[in-house]
This record gives sequence, C-alpha cells and structure tokens, in this order.
Amino acid sequence: MTTTQDTLQKFIFDNAAVRGEFVEISDTWREIQQRHSYPPAVKTVLGEMVAAAALLSANLKFNGAIIMQIHGDGPVRLLVVECDSDLRIRATAKLAEGAVIADTASLTDLLNASGHGRFVITLDPVDKMPGQQPYQGIVPLDGEDMATVIENYMLRSEQLDTRLWLGADEHVSRGLLLQKLPRHSGKDDQVVQASEAEDLETWNRAVMLASTLKQPELLSTDIQTLMNRLFWEETIRVFEPDHPQFHCSCTREKVGNMLKMLGREEVESALDELGQLAIDCDFCGKHYEFDKVDCAQLFIGKTPVEELMPASDIKH
Repeated sequence: MTTTQDTLQKFIFDNAAVRGEFVEISDTWREIQQRHSYPPAVKTVLGEMVAAAALLSANLKFNGAIIMQIHGDGPVRLLVVECDSDLRIRATAKLAEGAVIADTASLTDLLNASGHGRFVITLDPVDKMPGQQPYQGIVPLDGEDMATVIENYMLRSEQLDTRLWLGADEHVSRGLLLQKLPRHSGKDDQVVQASEAEDLETWNRAVMLASTLKQPELLSTDIQTLMNRLFWEETIRVFEPDHPQFHCSCTREKVGNMLKMLGREEVESALDELGQLAIDCDFCGKHYEFDKVDCAQLFIGKTPVEELMPASDIKH
C-alpha cells in the first residue's frame, strides 16, 4: 500500500519574476479537526486559512512562525492558524456561546456580520534580539472570502501582487499561490523595462490560467495533475517538495506563563473557587493541572513573556 504525505510544491516561471506554490494538506487537516466538532462552514474557512498559512510560511526568511488570526463579530469569535518555517501547523476556532451556523454561511456571515471583523498577521521570530517584538499587522476584514482577504492584506501591507485559490472540506485543505516579485533595477534601463514587461505578461497569463481553476477541481485533483493542466505550455522550474505536518507547541511552562499573565490575585481567586486549575490546550486538547503549590511557585521568579496565542479555558 502506498502512502501520501501532505505536500507543498514550490515552482518559478523561468525568465520572469513570478513564483508559485501548490499545497495539499490532508493528514494534518484531519489531525486538527479530530479534537473539535466544527460546523461545515467553519471547517471551510478554517481549512482555507490552514492552506494559506502554509503557502505564506513557505517563504519566511527567518526561523519562526506566522500566526494568522481573524477576530470576528458574528457567531465565530476567533480563528487562529499558526505555521512555522518548518511547516508545522496548528489551528483552532472559538464560536460564540449557543451559535447556530448554517452550512452555507459565508465568511461575512461567520466573522464580519456587523463590519467589525479584523484580520491579523503576526511574524514571530524564534531568536529575537533583546527588546525585539514580533511584527504584527492588523487590518479590517476586507473581502468576501479568505483568498480575497489575504490578497488585500498582502497588497496593502507587503506591496506584493499576490493571488490565491483556496478550498477545504472535511477531507483536505488545498491551495495555489501566485506572486509577482519585485525586480531589482539594472544598469541598462531598456533591459529593465523589457524584463518588467515580460514579467507583467507572464504574471497576467499565469493568473488567467489559474483563474480557470474551480474549487471542485482544486479539491479533487492532485498537485502534479493540476500543475500539468494549468501550466503545460509554460517553462517552469520545480523544486523539491516540502511536507507540512501537525505540531502543537504548548508546554506546561507556557501554560504557567499564561496563568502568570492573569496575575496572582485572579489565580488565587480561581483556586479558592475551584480548588485546582485544569486547563486544556485549545489546539491539541492536552490537559494541564495546577494546584495551590504549583500556582504559588509560578509567582516566584521572572516575569513571563506575553504569549501571542489565545489563553485556554480554565475548567474545574
């Protein structure tokens, strides 16, 4: 029996400053879903975010992670996907209490019902310089679907022409990214102008070809077949594939730091009410318990560094 791996395939168009990536995530996507029972519409948007995070993380120029968040004002309050430079992924969603979500609900219905949704991308290096803070970009939730939201963000914040085609169901999360790269000026202006014209021609043609890709085809067709169907007339260079995988970075130390951020008074109040604190990771479901002795030890020593991820729920 043959096995398939989750795959991210990079490629570039020869003689043009245009690059592309395909991603197909199935095992990792099932791993994310098995700990939660999300409505179908939520699975679709979260799965598209998973594909998009992998596509963007593949071009990180540092050792660290990209964290994509949507803070919503509809029945979905928060979507979070984290993917590091090794394509290790985790994701979660938080729904409003008692939320009723139709299978056909759109991104706007789910997260931007009153127009106050926000899209956040955080770039978080592992090896920070002293005093260095993660870079964070926050913009309104501008777009009717996940691909458009990210395209608008990339154009506004990174000044990069980027196009995405995303799709997800309960089985697989897939995506295609095309990006027009800036070309450095040379000494001969005529050469530069000709090169820029060729770049634009290649870019427009690649986008036109990719725009023939419909979501059912994206979800049901493997990467190699899609690449051959869309770009069979183009001269492209294909690189060794990468392989996304599920990974949760939660640890007892990080959960303890989250409790320290709450403050001694709030933690002691919760202990008085509950006896001990039980915390489940929102991403992987791992269970952590802290009694009075554990919590007392938390407040002896250094002040914690603020975590970027949402705090898990405290349960009795």
